[in-house]
Formats: sequence, structure tokens, C-alpha cells
Amino acid sequence: MEEIFLPRTDFSSYKDFVENYKINIPENFNFAYDVMDVLAAKNPDGRALVWTNDQNESLTVSFGEMKIMSDRAASFFLQCGIRRGDMVMLILQRRYEFWVSMMALHKIGAVAIPATHMLTVEDLVFRNNFAKIKMIVAVNAPGIIKNITDSIKDSPSVKVLAAVNEFGVEKYMDDLPAGWLDFTRGCHEAPQFPVLPREQVSSNNDDMLGYFTSGTTSHPKLAVHNFLYPLGHIVTAKYWQHVQKGGLHLTVADTGWAKTSWGRLYGQWICETALFVYDYHSRFKPVDLLAQVQKHKVTTFCAPPTIYRFLIQEDLAGYDLSSLTHCSTAGEPLAEEVFNKWKELTGFEITEGFGQTESTVFLFNFEGQSIKPGSAGKPAPYYNVRLLDDDLNEVDTAVVGQICFKLDKELFPETDGRFPGLVCEYYGSPEKTAEAFHDGYYWTGDTAWKDGDGYFWFMGRSDDVIKCSGYRIGTFEVESVLQGHPAVLECAVTGAPDPIRGQVVKATIVLTKNYRPGTPELVKDIQNYVKRTTAPYKYPRIVEFVDELPKTASGKIRRNIIKAKDKENLK
Repeated sequence: MEEIFLPRTDFSSYKDFVENYKINIPENFNFAYDVMDVLAAKNPDGRALVWTNDQNESLTVSFGEMKIMSDRAASFFLQCGIRRGDMVMLILQRRYEFWVSMMALHKIGAVAIPATHMLTVEDLVFRNNFAKIKMIVAVNAPGIIKNITDSIKDSPSVKVLAAVNEFGVEKYMDDLPAGWLDFTRGCHEAPQFPVLPREQVSSNNDDMLGYFTSGTTSHPKLAVHNFLYPLGHIVTAKYWQHVQKGGLHLTVADTGWAKTSWGRLYGQWICETALFVYDYHSRFKPVDLLAQVQKHKVTTFCAPPTIYRFLIQEDLAGYDLSSLTHCSTAGEPLAEEVFNKWKELTGFEITEGFGQTESTVFLFNFEGQSIKPGSAGKPAPYYNVRLLDDDLNEVDTAVVGQICFKLDKELFPETDGRFPGLVCEYYGSPEKTAEAFHDGYYWTGDTAWKDGDGYFWFMGRSDDVIKCSGYRIGTFEVESVLQGHPAVLECAVTGAPDPIRGQVVKATIVLTKNYRPGTPELVKDIQNYVKRTTAPYKYPRIVEFVDELPKTASGKIRRNIIKAKDKENLK
């Protein structure tokens, strides 16, 4: 149904695409009514969601059933006192109730705040109070329930708690702690969902969805999107991930991450593909994921490069992956070695994309373009990407600058140039919003350089540069090289204090299974590999092997933890 929103869907070239891609923006657009409910009427038996877990439980939900389930949930939320503009936190891991809840909250104009199950009591208290969370819906898992319950005494805005089963389908729970409601029971017993006048539900510029950013060095910001956000993800699904009408798409992500909005909901349903959800609870096992792709005949697949690194270490010949038609990746650098090995084993080139919690995909490889492994590709429509220095000057080819979007205030006057898919504001933080939006641009805080063919190469955060003996070294560029070494599964590059050079390059590395434990000989081999592959001054003078890297709740590497530990060790 993307043709409803796009005057044109086929383009002859990348230039044609960027210049002529346009979105028809409806008045009072609401994804739950204007996409999901429309699909329920048009194709009630069509698959919307295929859910399975590692307990061999499964559920297939049609669009017609999704409408019924979300109507019941919307009625339940209304019964709980949730109204337009209220913020509701969803801590649902990979449970199918996440999608039901999202549609229900959209239908009543409430604001969904997806969150990870890894939040501590302190994390929850901050988020509850900052966003004035009114209700929390969570998985009935002991650690999750306890942390939420412990946070409530310091979270006066939270009025309602509801839980869903950790396992099972549509089962009531009899063991909930005091103060908790059974979400499934509540939805089944709620009165019929009243038909609300659209103008009472939402408007295009109302807040619809918010994500707390990672907060690697301070409290996270709350990036808020309005009801037009889903329309920005048509490019994500149709032109980057190449989802198919009637197909089955798998994006590997927890629902607490913005990657779920990218790859497991909005653009995919607009393009009428079903979502595949593998709800696993044990540690990630590549063989299990491959078995699910084979069993359910997944057609399009998107995962971070680390997942691909795991997968290419398995015997892929033992799995039937013939249902796949396209593979994509985002979230971290893709090593050329991984790109080439995956193509050798499967025949597919992995198309990279790049974006933020605050955006949709804004750099990607358009169909028909040559792929340069490691490059995020070229700009998506509307984003008007510029690489600027601190004086607002556009930098030359091969020179690093901050990634910025020039805002078109003539095309989008009501939002001061903000277009569908771009963050509206940082909730409750006007100073942070002003730091991001100024001088006619949105400043991403990420840096990159552009080659002579117009391809962009990500370098890192603008404040994440190592200064060593007069050289300026981007952490991302060294990490990209390191990930080409067969021993490196994951790595984090930081600047370690040095009395002579000021800083030196340090690599903290998680090894692949065939290279454990690390040895002095392996350290030397890795260092020499970097020297051979890039400018020798960038090689890591310090190499540390670890079992896992410190990460934020959303999975981003916390380099500040590594740097703080190094400073402490100097004392």
C-alpha cells in the first residue's frame, strides 16, 4: 500500500530517486488506523506477524486479528486511565504483545516509550520521572518485575502496572505480585473499543513515540517522534531492505531499541510484508537463528555486522537459505572480510545503511549502485546531507566533517523544516534540542568523509577522537580495520593515557571462538595487521582481550567505561 503515500514508487536511477521521491502526507495521519486497520479490511487473512520462541511455542497473527487484538488493548488502556498524550513504557523484549500495544497506544493517541529489559532500578526511576511515565507494560520475568516494583516508590507519576506472560500464548497469570494487572486478561475483559473521532485522537505533530538515547557519558535524552514518523520508514523498508509484499522479514533486534521501529514495524507493514519475530531467552546461538530462517522461509534479513560475523563461522551449507532474497545491515562497521565471506557463502551482497534513533535511514546503498564495503552509501531523500566544520563550511572531498541535514523550511514550514522521520525534539531538554537544531541544520554529532563518487564513510562521534603525538585518529576507522582480522569478533578503540604521547591507541577485543585465549603472539599479529592495512601511526599500542565489552542498555559500546578504568589503573 506504499503507493497510497508515494506519487511514484519506481525510479530509473539514484539521481531520479533523490530528486523525485515525494511523500503524500495525509491530514491527521495515524498509522494504526490508516495502515494497519486498512490492511485488516483489505486483506484480513494476510499475515502480519509470525512469532515463535525457543520453547517451540508459536503464533501467527493476521492483519484482521491484529486489528481485533489492538482494539481490545486500546480499550484496556482507556480503562486504565490512559489518554491522549500520556506516556506508556513498554518493556516487552520480543513478545508479540509489543506490536499489539503499539497499535493500541497509537489508536488512543498515547505516547509509546519502548525500553530494554536490562534497565536497573536507577535507570527506571530516572526514566519514569523524566518522562512522567503513567503506565508500564512489562514481561512477567522475575528480574524485570522486581526492578520495576522497586522503582515505583520513587516514581510518583506511574499509576498502572501490567504484565504479560514470559512464555505461552494468550494465557492468564495467577502469580502476579500485588499491584500488577494481567495484560491478557485485561484486554479480553475490556469493553468494546469505542470509535473515537480522529481529531480527538491525534494530529500529525503530536508526540507518538519516544526513545531514550544511549547516554554513554550522561543521563540519556528522550528523542521524540510525531505521528508522521512511520512514513519516513518507507525508504527503510522498500528501498534499503527490499521487503516483499506477502514476504516475511526478519530484523534482529530487541523491541527496546529503535531498530525495531526501523525494521520490525512501520515501513514493513506499509509495504505489506509480514514480520518474523524469534523470541529467544538463552544466549544467542547462530545455529538457532539459521534454523528459524530455514523453517519459516524468511525472505528478507537485516542484522548488525556482529551477527553476520557469528553466522559466517557456521556451516551454512547445512541450511536451506534459498527463501532469502535480500540481506542488509546497520549499527556498526561492516568489515570487507565479512561482506566477501557472506557473498561467497550465500551469493548475497550485504547492503549497508546508517541512521540514528533520531532519524530513519539517511545513508544507504540504492539498488543498482555499486557497493563499497565499509561505506554507508549515499543520502536518502529529504535528508540533504552536508558535511560541515564548526564554522558552517562544507568540507572538501576526503575531509572529515560532521554529518548535518539542511532543513527545508519552505517544504515543511509547519515543523520549521523537520520532515517525516526526523526527531521533533529532545523532550524536556530545550537546550539539547537547540544544540541539535541551529543555523538551518540538524547536527547529528556523527562524523564522516565523502569520497569522489559521493559515498559516505562513517568515522565516529564528533567528540570521539584520539590525539596521539599530534595525530588525530578516529576510533571508528581503527575499529573498521581491526574487524577485518579473523580473530576479532567485536572491538572498542579508545585513547589510553600516556605520559609521553598524551594518548595512545588502545584496542579492547572480544575474540572469535577459534582464537581463544589471546596470546602475546596474537597481539603482535593484530598490531602488524593494522600497520599493514592503514597508516602505521594508527596501530593499537595496547591490546586487551576481554570476554565481553561494556555496553549501554541499547547495546552501544560504553567506551567511557574502558577509559575510566584505564585512568584508574594509572593511579
